[in-house]
Amino acid sequence: MIAFPAGTKVWIAGGVTDMRRGMNTLALAVQQGLGRDPHGGEIFCFRGRKGDLVKLLWHDGVGMSLYTKRLEAGKFIWPVSQDGTAVPISAAQLGYLLE
Repeated sequence: MIAFPAGTKVWIAGGVTDMRRGMNTLALAVQQGLGRDPHGGEIFCFRGRKGDLVKLLWHDGVGMSLYTKRLEAGKFIWPVSQDGTAVPISAAQLGYLLE
């Protein structure tokens, strides 16, 4: 697992995301859909329709990174927000989510 800096804010995007999207399109979704700055050092998590694929978008101050994890069996447990936007979680919770 990738070690993210302590205190890094993590946002779970509500709903499903088209996993064909790349780094630039996901960054645009962060700006327009979530109203956040994709270059602000926060981690943004997106899940595919089937639930077996997640993508993480993170700018570490030097450059943008896009991480992908696919499960061979099972699905990622995904929190649901009341209004369908982003759900904030801690970096530790992200670690549990990806385990």
